[in-house]
Amino acid sequence: MTETGFSSFDTMVDRANRLLREIEQANGWPKDRRKQSYAALRAVLHLLRDRLSVDGAAHFGAQLPTLIRGIYYDGWRPSETPVKLSGEEFLQRVRNDFPYAVDGGIERVVHTVLEALERHVSEGEWDHLKSSLPKSLASVLL
Repeated sequence: MTETGFSSFDTMVDRANRLLREIEQANGWPKDRRKQSYAALRAVLHLLRDRLSVDGAAHFGAQLPTLIRGIYYDGWRPSETPVKLSGEEFLQRVRNDFPYAVDGGIERVVHTVLEALERHVSEGEWDHLKSSLPKSLASVLL
């Protein structure tokens, strides 16, 4: 656990690191590739956020661990959402935003990020997220 001297901050950092570790472990990446797990998380979060309605994005964001919520909202332009994307377009945009070559391809990376996120939000919110996405996108992602 990271020690900042302030227990609330320590807890926030620990939760964020736990989520990044889950992504690394699912992809078989060592801890020294933390920048890679962060880049994967950020790319998926931003595209997911931009695909949701403003209300849907806010509801989902409220469920995220505090530091992850900051990543999620970073650079958000609610007036420009939702952005219409097919499943293939979503994967291509993640590929464009994720500058690393990985075994298993970008679809595997997206799935491991989504599986990690699912463990950090309520089941009801996850179900709501899935029902908010068009079937063509949900079938590729979730």
